[in-house]
Amino acid sequence: MQNLSNLDVKGKRVLVRVDYNVPVEGGVVQDRTRIEGSLPTIRALLDGGAASVVLMSHFGRPKNGPEEKYSLKPVAPVLEEVLGRPVKFVPGLPGSDETLRAVQALGPGEVALLENVRFEAGEEKNDADLNARFARLGDAFVLDAFGSAHRAHSSVSGVAGKLPHAAGTLLQTEVDALGRLTESPEHPYVVIIGGAKVSDKIKVIERLLPKVDRMLIGGGMMFTFIKASGGQIGNSLVEDDQVEYARGLLGGYSEKLMLPTDAVAADKFAADAQTQVVAADAIPDGWMGLDIGPDTQKAYAEALKGAKMVFWNGPMGVFEFEAFAAGTNAVAAAVGSLKDQAYTVVGGGDSVSAINKSGKADQIDHISTGGGASLELLEGKELPGVEAMK
Repeated sequence: MQNLSNLDVKGKRVLVRVDYNVPVEGGVVQDRTRIEGSLPTIRALLDGGAASVVLMSHFGRPKNGPEEKYSLKPVAPVLEEVLGRPVKFVPGLPGSDETLRAVQALGPGEVALLENVRFEAGEEKNDADLNARFARLGDAFVLDAFGSAHRAHSSVSGVAGKLPHAAGTLLQTEVDALGRLTESPEHPYVVIIGGAKVSDKIKVIERLLPKVDRMLIGGGMMFTFIKASGGQIGNSLVEDDQVEYARGLLGGYSEKLMLPTDAVAADKFAADAQTQVVAADAIPDGWMGLDIGPDTQKAYAEALKGAKMVFWNGPMGVFEFEAFAAGTNAVAAAVGSLKDQAYTVVGGGDSVSAINKSGKADQIDHISTGGGASLELLEGKELPGVEAMK
């Protein structure tokens, strides 16, 4: 990929596609990870003599044009705080003449944040006219939104064909870090896969299983595997159409796949549910497993000891509820304890929230800001945004 060292930005207005699709509640940003992740690129451009920096991003999934609840306005003050310099928020459609005039009026070293690119009807269609209107906003283009790099949208790959372009620091770091997991793994190599559904992770599991020494399974998907092995799962989440697939994996990789031996079961899906610890393959009727149990937590921590490379994607349970967060927190602590001993990567939206919530984020070598993009890159797919930077 072309990177920032290949791009002449001195005296130029640089258009940067960032990923500020962050959780916002009541107009307040709840997690700054993605905003902070964009800072190295913004600072590098300003230090490199860029006349001004124009940032654009999507936020949520608006379907009917501009909607206040999908405005990026709440992000501007947070960016201003972490960047340590003023940020001008530009309301209105990002491809409009009004927005063009606003960015043309920016002074030397100024930073602007545009409104949600998905307010433009042509954004997700990679519309040629919108590509051209976006291209008016800068003299050069930088893609730093790894979380959107798997989408062939106007603000991702479309505008790249209209301007001199390069990958930002975050995008380059993500591609390098995730590429290391598949192209040059160090052993022992342990992968932890959680989350709700096997079907969401099939391609990643298939690509990584031959490369790893152990794969630890948790989250809701564990019950599809447990049912495949003949266990009783009560009312636990299961994908019946994936049971046969899971059975095949267990048959072909039994020495690598590690399943929970116990689980925290609940009588309902709620924060205040009644709970009990039971064997993972003997969930009582009317009960559902919502976390890995204490014995599994210890076994997974033991399995991680001595690892030289670890990738974790997906929580071990419904960590949003305190009663079912212990498994995820235990895995976070175990992965964090490998600092300076192993190369550790956490990827996927819920995994990032989980590691941040656990307080172990500073012990992880790389935390991926891309959910679907991380998985698609690990699956071996070509990402439109990455290809556009080549």
